Amino acid sequence: MKSKLSQEEQSSLLDTLKTRFAKNMHRHKNINWKDVQAKLEKDPSKIDVLFRMEETGGEPDVVVFDEKSKELIFCDCAAESPKGRRSYCYDRPALDARKEHKPTNSAIDAAHEIGIKLLNEEEYRTLQSLEAFDKKTSSWIETPKKIRDLDGALFGDFRYDTVFFYHNGASSYYAARGFRGLLKV
Repeated sequence: MKSKLSQEEQSSLLDTLKTRFAKNMHRHKNINWKDVQAKLEKDPSKIDVLFRMEETGGEPDVVVFDEKSKELIFCDCAAESPKGRRSYCYDRPALDARKEHKPTNSAIDAAHEIGIKLLNEEEYRTLQSLEAFDKKTSSWIETPKKIRDLDGALFGDFRYDTVFFYHNGASSYYAARGFRGLLKV
């Protein structure tokens, strides 16, 4: 699929990603940037998704190479929940249920628009094992259907040198809560 970005936008983003990759080798030991770039250039639509991740403050970086699927996993690695994705409730039903003071979007809808998925609990823990994220903010995470069916949603953060998961009503939203996403390439 062809990229919707100009050649200049693509080149600028790849430079940003390459610089971030080199500065954070602890996130992706045994992965070579040339291999990353080659995979991205084979599927320019993924570059578009990374551009939207970057544009909303996610600071995406490679965090895993899945040996089984042979996919690179990019994740939002901004120190705090991405600024351009905060103050959202959890999903569309929660947004529709709000009668007043509606947020501008939901985390699930925004993730879909960007082309990513929310991290689940295991993925969030894996990301946190690389370095501490969300020390002042929190991030919605993929919520099991059983909890969501009861109007709840889950979020995580890092406090007291520990990863915590909490619950809230899915229609709640806060200035310090956003979401982190994941992209497979």
